This record gives sequence, C-alpha cells and structure tokens, in this order.
Amino acid sequence: MGRKRFKAPKVSTVIGKDTVITGDVEFEGGLHLDGGIVGNVSGKDDASSSITISEQGTIEGDVRVDVLILNGTVVGDVYANERVELASKARVTGTVYYRLLEMAMGAEVNGQLVHSEEQEPRMLGYDGDEGAGGE
Repeated sequence: MGRKRFKAPKVSTVIGKDTVITGDVEFEGGLHLDGGIVGNVSGKDDASSSITISEQGTIEGDVRVDVLILNGTVVGDVYANERVELASKARVTGTVYYRLLEMAMGAEVNGQLVHSEEQEPRMLGYDGDEGAGGE
C-alpha cells in the first residue's frame, strides 16, 4: 500500500536571497524564503500556510504555520499545526511544536521537540496562576 504523498501549497510569495525583512510577516498560501526575516512569521488563521526555507534562508523569530519545510536556519520557536520537514542542512535553535515530523540525517534541533495532537499547540512552561486560586 502506498502512502499519500504530502503536497505543499503553491508558492505565492518569494523572498529572494539578497532581501532581509525586519518586522513581523503574515501571509497565506505558500512562502519561499531564500533571504532573511528578523521578526515573527505566521500564516493567517483562516487560510492554509506553508513556508519553505532554503539553505540560504534564515528567520530570527517565532514561526507559526501549518507546514514548515526547512533546509536553512530558524532561531526561535516553531509552531506547526500540521507538519515539519527538516532537511539535512536544517538548523533550529528553539522548541519545535509539531503534529507530524520528518527529519533527515544531518538536521539539527537545539531545543525541544514537542509532539502535539492539538490544532493550536500551547507553550510549555510554568503557569504561576495554576492551582493558586480556589482554596
């Protein structure tokens, strides 16, 4: 039996290798990144979002998308509602929240890998208010 092969959404936005964007980026559809983004990158809530980061591509900030295909560098946390594909030159410094994960030999994650079946993964950490009230 053959597995159904994942097909990324059609690329609608390309950020070239000599382009650096400073500030948060929100998009829908497919984004291909050869350049750099200093800021958070997120897909719009009501639309599917996929980002492909090439070997030259970098993001310094959190990434919130449905699908991440990475062969470059992310310094920040990754929140993928569906899947994360880490190619051989992928480098993540931060926590990766995912539902499905594919990781090639050579890929690096300097942080945690957190599997989540939830649609919106929540951040790990201590909640100071938990259990404080009600007594």
